[in-house]
Amino acid sequence: MGEYEPKIEVNFPDNVPAAKGSTVTLECFALGNPVPEITWKRANGVPFPSKVKMKYSKAVLEIPSFQQDDTGGYECVAENKMGKNMAAGRLAFYAKPQWIQTMKDMALAIEERLYWECRANGKPKPSYMWLKNGQQLLSEVNYFLSVSALTLSDAGMYQCVAENKHGIIYFAAELMVLASPPDFTGNLLRALLKAKAGSTVTLECKPQAYPVASILWKKGNLPILLPLSLHSCRITLSPDGTLRLANVSKSDAGSYTCFARNRFGMSSTTGRLLVTDPTRIIQGPVDMEIIVGESIVLPCQVASDPVLDVSFSWAFNGQLIVKGDGHFELCTYFQTRTAGDLMIRNIQLYHAGKYICVVDTDVESLSAVAVLIVKGPPSPPDSVTVEEVTDSTAQLTWSSGRDNGSPITNYLIQTRTPFTVGWQRVNTVPEIISGNTLTATVVDLNAWVEYEFRVLAKNSVGVGEPSPVSVKTRTEDAVPDAAPGDVGGGGGSRSELVITWEPVPEELQNGESFGYIIAFRAFGEVSWTHVATSAPGASRYVYRNESIAPFSPFHVKVGTYNSKGQGPFSPMVTIYSAEIEPSGMPAGVWARSVSASEIEVNWQALSFTPERVLGYEVAYWEDDTKPETMGKVRVPGNQTSVTVSGLAGTTQYFLTVSAFNTAGTGPFLPTINVTTKKPPPAQPPLNVEWNLIGSQLSLSWEPVVAMESESEVTGYQVSFFLSLSASEQRHKEVNTLTTTNSTAELTLSEDDDDYIIHIQTLSEGGLGPASDPIRIHQQSKHTAVHVSASSCYVLKNRNVMLYFQGKKDAITACFSPLRNTKEVISRFPVSSCSRGIYAMKHDATVFQRNREEWQNLTKNHKDLNLSEDVAFHYSLTLVNEVT
Repeated sequence: MGEYEPKIEVNFPDNVPAAKGSTVTLECFALGNPVPEITWKRANGVPFPSKVKMKYSKAVLEIPSFQQDDTGGYECVAENKMGKNMAAGRLAFYAKPQWIQTMKDMALAIEERLYWECRANGKPKPSYMWLKNGQQLLSEVNYFLSVSALTLSDAGMYQCVAENKHGIIYFAAELMVLASPPDFTGNLLRALLKAKAGSTVTLECKPQAYPVASILWKKGNLPILLPLSLHSCRITLSPDGTLRLANVSKSDAGSYTCFARNRFGMSSTTGRLLVTDPTRIIQGPVDMEIIVGESIVLPCQVASDPVLDVSFSWAFNGQLIVKGDGHFELCTYFQTRTAGDLMIRNIQLYHAGKYICVVDTDVESLSAVAVLIVKGPPSPPDSVTVEEVTDSTAQLTWSSGRDNGSPITNYLIQTRTPFTVGWQRVNTVPEIISGNTLTATVVDLNAWVEYEFRVLAKNSVGVGEPSPVSVKTRTEDAVPDAAPGDVGGGGGSRSELVITWEPVPEELQNGESFGYIIAFRAFGEVSWTHVATSAPGASRYVYRNESIAPFSPFHVKVGTYNSKGQGPFSPMVTIYSAEIEPSGMPAGVWARSVSASEIEVNWQALSFTPERVLGYEVAYWEDDTKPETMGKVRVPGNQTSVTVSGLAGTTQYFLTVSAFNTAGTGPFLPTINVTTKKPPPAQPPLNVEWNLIGSQLSLSWEPVVAMESESEVTGYQVSFFLSLSASEQRHKEVNTLTTTNSTAELTLSEDDDDYIIHIQTLSEGGLGPASDPIRIHQQSKHTAVHVSASSCYVLKNRNVMLYFQGKKDAITACFSPLRNTKEVISRFPVSSCSRGIYAMKHDATVFQRNREEWQNLTKNHKDLNLSEDVAFHYSLTLVNEVT
């Protein structure tokens, strides 16, 4: 076939009904040659919305979710070069009824008015009807249902029906018609209502009543009459029965009753109104500035009516403060309910802010506000950076931290190296770094040392925490500027010059490849000999040369160097070369035994020797076959005798003497031998007894008998000294007394001092072991006796005799008047003790007993504090003799 104009074979009807929300499809298929192009448009010229889709080369138009706006005429045009053809049709909109307003269940009082509405939309517009309990209400054909005065018969289940030709919908609701007398259950007046003077009180009267009840109020037995002028009234009654009392005063206090009545009955409710004085905060918190670490109390005290319950609470920055916080303590006072202070302990920076004291009573709530400013040392600076480094300086910069309420006055810089203990303050330029300066130069640093820096800020409160540590930075290297110290030497072996010095610390070496230059020359020479050592820790150098004469003087100095160059030399000193041992021997050596543990050795000094003599050495030993028993004693060269101590008794010792110097010892003299004396008796003096009258002390003890292997006793040494505290013991003064008898008399000082006494044997073998210490308590010096176990003595003083009989763990004591006052100490039978009351002073404790009680003290060890080795002291007075 040839070319021809388009012919529409399939098209849509002239009128197409479409439901709301459905998808509408319009078809327009056309034949033609060439193939025609199909286009669509709306008859009103409005563009298609974006939801419209075209398919199959635009032969199908699809409209999803059809709405009323999509209704109207649509045209399809098929066109090619031979001509065009068109088809048209109209889309009509329809919709089932849909609820847009419904009613709800109702519970109304009898005689009240009912009004229900239910509305629906739809296309075409729906019609309405109403059903009650399934039966149509013929008179109700509108969208609303109205009943002017309900009766009990109107109660039931109601339905609203909406219908058009496309559908029908229902909605149901229940109507309850209520009828009852007034009932205050659940709505009683408060039995006691508290209100502050000047406030407005609202008394609600809301009984449950159907129909609504009429309300009458009474105060006490009198009805409350409302004033005629509603514009100036203080008492008002709302339509719902609420009674309002404005600006109440004490005269408004009393009993209030609400009466409610309807046609089914009457009811009432009663409450009491109590008018209180207003509560006032008489001392509240005030704005404060405080330093970190301090503690404060924020006061909150009120004056309130005594009938009110008062409670206190605190808020910090809007958050309630609760018990248990480590810094806050809510102070409660048991004596009063009018104070609720807040204590803040050990305040920190984060405690700064707004504090509110809230006072709650039965009738009102009050509050007082204070702002707390907390000042503290500055926060740490940050970003410490080393900008520029030389061999002795470092340029630092940093950023400031918070000043914490007090301006930063200045900064401090500290440094740390591998050679320091902890952090050290450093010198800076400027010397004092002001608070608005954030850069400084650290000076006086050591070269070639790795440093760390930190910065601290200071304000009027104090110095803050340090900044983070800077990156480790090494200063540049430099020529050494420190010389070795303590240059000396001497000694060594023959033909040696020994030179020593104190090494330069690593932090002062100033660079790599550090070493020492040793310079020396003999006396009289001009040129120096230089020797270098590359060991940084070296402290000794030995120069060997056979031409060096013994003990020859040399000038010596030691310098330093590193990779940057040579440093300074130490001051010049004089050192002697090694010497040789003395060649001479002491003469006239003899020795004698001084005691069981000591030998005295004597000799003649060397009159001449070419070598230097520093002193003499005495060597001694017990047995030639046992070299491990050898001992040595050295003395200076001006001494020609020495006492060798710490030896064993009754033992033969071999001795020899030689001279010595730094090179060693010279030749020894031929050996001599000496035997030590027998040791002193090992047994100390026993059974020591003493009497103290006034300042005169009498001592006696059992004589010590030496054994065959011990030295004979030649006498005794009595040592006595003041009893001092531990800190004074090293300064104590010891007095001694020697005697050949087993008794001694001592005169003590008149002061009330306590003494300690020791007794030792004397013999050729030396001092023997000391007796147990004897403590003399001067408080009992006027009349006292010391009794050891297993002894019996009588002391007479002021015509009174004290009888003691000592045993191992007990004592019997009694007293008796004496006629013969000249007899001081004698034995006395217990049966002769007079009856009487006696007072005994034992170490400042007074006992009063009669004769029988003293005789029965044999079982009472604790009372008299007696043991086998411990003495006791008594002073006594006859109180009353009993006949």
